[in-house]
Amino acid sequence: MSTYEDLDKNYINGNWKDGSGDSSVDVLNPYTKENIFSFKSSNESDVDEAYSAAKAAQKEWEKKTPSEKRNIFDRAAEIMKERKEEITDWITKESGGTKVKAETEWMIAFEALRVSANYPYEVKGEIFPSLIPGKESRMYRKPLGVITIITPWNFPLNLSMRSIAPALATGNAVVVKPAEDTPVTGATIIAKIFEEAGLPEGLFNVVLGKGSDIGDYIVEHPTGELISFTGSTPIGKRIAKKAAEQMKDVSLELGGNNAMIVLDDADLENAVDAALFGKYMHQGQICMAANRILVDEKIYDDFVEQFTEKAKALKVGDPTDPETEIGPIVNESQVEKIMDLVNEGIEAGAEPLTEIKQEGNLIHPVVLANVTNDMPVAQKEIFGPVAPIIKFSGDEEAIKLANDTSQGLSGAVHSKNTERALNVAKSIETGMIHINDQPVNDDANAVFGGEKQSGIGRFNGDFIKEEFTTTQWVTVQHEERPYAFS
Repeated sequence: MSTYEDLDKNYINGNWKDGSGDSSVDVLNPYTKENIFSFKSSNESDVDEAYSAAKAAQKEWEKKTPSEKRNIFDRAAEIMKERKEEITDWITKESGGTKVKAETEWMIAFEALRVSANYPYEVKGEIFPSLIPGKESRMYRKPLGVITIITPWNFPLNLSMRSIAPALATGNAVVVKPAEDTPVTGATIIAKIFEEAGLPEGLFNVVLGKGSDIGDYIVEHPTGELISFTGSTPIGKRIAKKAAEQMKDVSLELGGNNAMIVLDDADLENAVDAALFGKYMHQGQICMAANRILVDEKIYDDFVEQFTEKAKALKVGDPTDPETEIGPIVNESQVEKIMDLVNEGIEAGAEPLTEIKQEGNLIHPVVLANVTNDMPVAQKEIFGPVAPIIKFSGDEEAIKLANDTSQGLSGAVHSKNTERALNVAKSIETGMIHINDQPVNDDANAVFGGEKQSGIGRFNGDFIKEEFTTTQWVTVQHEERPYAFS
């Protein structure tokens, strides 16, 4: 089995070709900073061609039987397994993911694909009772048509697949624009998988390019019925405004300022290990990461001591080394933002308990004690290996601190008393929260999404099927109806 080629190109209407724009984009390995490849950026003509192909192919795809669609998804799953090493290698070299991160991301994306394979059999209508004698009242569920998918660089394979697979499985066509840093794992390798699996041409289209060149044009294009976007809250707001002007639906999963709460009766060792994973997995570059660790004052010192000791022991370095636990930040711009937040926190009074050490795109784990919830490092999404630990007194203060943010994506609560933890969890203004675990969780059959400025809509399971379909009310009058005006 030969490895995939042409992964640096657009995929439009079944053809692999360079973008038509004037500029090019370098895709750099975050660890070595070597140029993996450069791609020609797309322009508006490429976008038009992609939407035209998608619109033309979608109607025939909608008519395919559930078994025809399911067969393609089953084959795509087989290909994902056969090419697992190839795919995870791309995750490591393109996004800087460690071996653990690459394996985890592959697994979650694979499950999203497999769960979506059932959707062609699960999208169904309904018959309602009618007030009118002799009338049959039906509701048909139909695909939206063409769905626009814009994805980020942090978990590109998973965050693309969780929209691409259900969109196709519910009868839609897609136009995908991946992040510039991760075009392969965010789009082209997934397109290759579906192409090899036998997906009809035109249903899956990829346009590579800078957001500054084609981002607005894609959002405002008249063909796309819904925009599925995962990324930062500021960009999500911009997309929502532009989509509203076009009367388009949006499905937005945005940033998080997630609180991991450790109550005074928590299993300390388990809470420390959970916090370590929830904070430092993929260098903290996860929207669900533990952005703030809230610890009751009764166990604060013990928690901080144990957490800091383990954070210092994490191995930092080459993500291709299976023993590496902390790999590189995706690019220099992100490194600068993270280090600025660290310095702002220290200037505001936070106490660094680890050496502040940066080597290229590597940032060694940072632990900040005596953080207050009003500091920038506690109010902004860090997206890096920086752990602000905040002290609280009692459950009510923990709830107040956790909710003191404009975002509400995920969270966690630790306590040996499940009912106590549940009462706290239900009081947190967040779309997802996990008891005696950490905030980074994603099951392909469970509801996923945020509250407040962390997003609009829900992913996974029955929820994504509703997002990516629409309803049509059709009635049939089986017997003559008397009218008031006859």
